[in-house]
Amino acid sequence: MSKPVVLITGALTGIGRATGVAFAQEGASIVISGRHDEAGQALAAELHRLGAEALFVKVDVRHEADLRNLVDQAVAQFGRLDIAVNNAGSEGTPGPVTDQTPETYAASFDTNVLGTLLSMKHELRVMQAQGSGSIVNISSTMGERGAANMSLYAGSKHAVEGMTKSAALEAAAFGVRVNAVAPGPVETDMLARLAGSPEKKAAFVAAIPLKRGGHPSEIADAILFLASDKAAFITGQIIRVNGGKTAS
Repeated sequence: MSKPVVLITGALTGIGRATGVAFAQEGASIVISGRHDEAGQALAAELHRLGAEALFVKVDVRHEADLRNLVDQAVAQFGRLDIAVNNAGSEGTPGPVTDQTPETYAASFDTNVLGTLLSMKHELRVMQAQGSGSIVNISSTMGERGAANMSLYAGSKHAVEGMTKSAALEAAAFGVRVNAVAPGPVETDMLARLAGSPEKKAAFVAAIPLKRGGHPSEIADAILFLASDKAAFITGQIIRVNGGKTAS
């Protein structure tokens, strides 16, 4: 991969952090974003030590002005935007449908759906003018399936997959690809929160045919592939990286 300019939302932990490290090891110029200044600056310094040019921008993806500024700063710093990874997400408030409220709906959908939509809006604004680019959104196994007590999270990830396919059809006209990676259970803080206990986490893992959770770096590898020229004829697709969880 030649030296691309890469933007990653939700980059400070888990899959986002692993993706930043993987792109740094490839020699990319990287713009990372998240909601916490100290962690963001520390990660930018780490990526710099790995040999990457790195810029941190504080962003809350629920706010369009933040995302407009993020993309504008990326272009101001590096002159272009080649790859965008829309990873920022929230599990919201798990629970039965009968317990959900407009507030719990917003807790999931404002980050997972609105945040992804607005991210693509401003990324495509730049990529359309360039006539090139690759966007990778992050979905989930629950973008394809339902799960008890996870109606809002599952609904939000179904929406991400629908937006990915629709944006891909629009963006193909100006040479930009849009895809998504849909991880299964991955060893992250979000998985621990969703499980709620070591016993429930073990049950999650036991349901995976490969009998283990994924590592964030394994999801990052799939993201790098989809973003790269090796996937030049792939657009509008959802790549499921889940140890076989959705094979049956």
